Amino acid sequence: MVALPLGAPPGVWPDAANCRAWNRMELGKIREAAQRVAVSLGLDVFDVEWKIGKERLLRVYIDRLPGPQNPDDLGVSHNDCQQVSEQLSVILDVEELVPGPAYTLEISSPGLDRKLIKPADYERFVGRLAKIWLADPLNKQAFLEGRLAGYADGMVKVTQRSKDQEKQIEIPYAGIKKANLVVEL
Repeated sequence: MVALPLGAPPGVWPDAANCRAWNRMELGKIREAAQRVAVSLGLDVFDVEWKIGKERLLRVYIDRLPGPQNPDDLGVSHNDCQQVSEQLSVILDVEELVPGPAYTLEISSPGLDRKLIKPADYERFVGRLAKIWLADPLNKQAFLEGRLAGYADGMVKVTQRSKDQEKQIEIPYAGIKKANLVVEL
């Protein structure tokens, strides 16, 4: 006897094609739904991830942007995560944006060591220490650490210290494989 996966529609057998379809997500539509909820609460969607391991996980990172709507430069609270989770889970179910068996919805802040994804992130966090991995080595370095000094004309500016002197380097934004802020104590 073969059992259907939890949450499978009646009459649908767990063949390879159905499992692949259940694990393909239209993250753009999920991001749009999450953004509708976030904006209504004065928040922004930072990133959306779909992970499949022992269980299916949809993780939505929310952020509170600086500006006139956030004069105290507050971060994301536990209450913010709870409100987004409650509202978004209803939309995901009603609009059937996550097909297939059960999944876990997790709402989180980007964290202190947040990823730097958009050019605006390199401007927002000027002065903060960052780790940057490059797609192509620059001066024989595939990885570097330095203080963010801004973004302009497709170039990320980073200040590095070496032997008691500072030098500013420019990295093509398109050449960055990944980047994160570094937590400083």
